Amino acid sequence: METARARFRVGQLVHHRLFDYRGVIVDVDATFQGGEAWYETMARTRPPKDKPWYHVLVHDAEHMTYVTERNLEPDFTGDPIVHPALGEFFGELREGLYRRHDSAH
Repeated sequence: METARARFRVGQLVHHRLFDYRGVIVDVDATFQGGEAWYETMARTRPPKDKPWYHVLVHDAEHMTYVTERNLEPDFTGDPIVHPALGEFFGELREGLYRRHDSAH
């Protein structure tokens, strides 16, 4: 099976098309890596499991979501994300992309 290439990357700002929230990607799974019970309960639109899924810190919230690629679009506002765990993953926001702490550039 060929793995789909991820459209978004870690540190990128995104907008959820269905639930209208902004966030930042903290991790990318090439395919769905959650449990079957979670998928049956939470993924009501039955998005494809063989496409990329993303771990997203939600702006102005305290939780993280697990989102299929088809429900995300780029967020071009350039506005920072407010989330209590943001500093655990990233340093500064530069040119619309959060930089990891360990990034040399």
